[in-house]
Amino acid sequence: MSYVEIPGARVPVRMWTDPATVEDGALRQLQNVATLPWIEGLAVMPDVHYGKGATVGSVIAMRGAVCPAAVGVDIGCGMSAVRTSLTANDLPGDLTRLRSRIEQAIPVGRGMHTDPLDPSRFHALPTAGWDTFWSRFDTVAEPVHFRRDRAASQMGTLGGGNHYIELLLDTDGAVWLTLHSGSRNIGKELAEHHIGVAQKLPHNQGLVDRDLAVFVADTPQMAAYRNDLFWAQEYAKYNRTLMMALLKDVVRKEFKKAKPVFEPEISCHHNYVAEERYDGMDLLVTRKGAIRAGAGEYGIIPGSMGTSSYIVKGLGNTAAFNSASHGAGRRMSRGAAKRRFSTRDLEEQTRGVECRKDSGVVDEIPGAYKNIDRVMEQQRDLVEVVAKLKQFVCVKG
Repeated sequence: MSYVEIPGARVPVRMWTDPATVEDGALRQLQNVATLPWIEGLAVMPDVHYGKGATVGSVIAMRGAVCPAAVGVDIGCGMSAVRTSLTANDLPGDLTRLRSRIEQAIPVGRGMHTDPLDPSRFHALPTAGWDTFWSRFDTVAEPVHFRRDRAASQMGTLGGGNHYIELLLDTDGAVWLTLHSGSRNIGKELAEHHIGVAQKLPHNQGLVDRDLAVFVADTPQMAAYRNDLFWAQEYAKYNRTLMMALLKDVVRKEFKKAKPVFEPEISCHHNYVAEERYDGMDLLVTRKGAIRAGAGEYGIIPGSMGTSSYIVKGLGNTAAFNSASHGAGRRMSRGAAKRRFSTRDLEEQTRGVECRKDSGVVDEIPGAYKNIDRVMEQQRDLVEVVAKLKQFVCVKG
């Protein structure tokens, strides 16, 4: 489908879904965003749903301003994917050991490494910029400086919630590795610090929603936020790179006879800010639950722990600010999912997938998410499908 346009106070709201299917809370959030004095455009992806602070699945283009809550607290959260030379024929009949080996190699939930990872220990992993990156930690907000050791130990860890590691098969029978994570606790603490600073600034006192507090250009607060934002986005990218290196090591050991070869990594943020130019204007584009989908750019759009995921190439649709959805999107809250579904439902909906099937992940059940194939259908003018994947192992935090 192409987009549906609904009126907004300062800009129209372009929606790549039927507005009638969007919950009232998310629609109110979007209408509030459209009142911001700095806004130049607002695009809404088909995975849209209500989010803390700002709507998930929203792409906000502003001139001379950025809203930290519209990035979210998991700065730089995103996906990585790698196609391998392995095929379905290489897989063992029992996948339990493979899942266990991954969980042993990569800490999940609140877990962290006993000693910080040294990227130089990994096979062919580029380490240029690593020392410079960590030297810049001294420039981020002073209130988080005491978290340095924790941030170092959490680098290369998964976290919890909707973060995951998967092994999947495409329709040709090739094995893929994918993972989903972000900037861990340090990104969360930096985000919360700056959201708090923004909400106290005088120019934000008259906003219809205090969660939409912004930093404006040419102010020390904006400079400080941009510094910390871009550092956290880089942390998230390193985090996924190191996890993928750990995952490849597991796969090499478990499939030693097959001698797996790995294709170049595809990686994309879906909670972040980028400096982009549209209609002759330099804009700050915030994507919360959306990926960049410029012409020919690769991206990853996952479903849920029991459904398909997609590798895509962007079509460069400027009406959407070169964006696409970041996944299926939730159709109900975590609390609602726990009330509605049981572990028996989880077992049924994840049949054939080696994964957790206990009460601790019922809120991540496929039934709590929108239909990924419908979501893909709604954004045919944003991306083209390169590969359709289905998981056979899923590791959750």
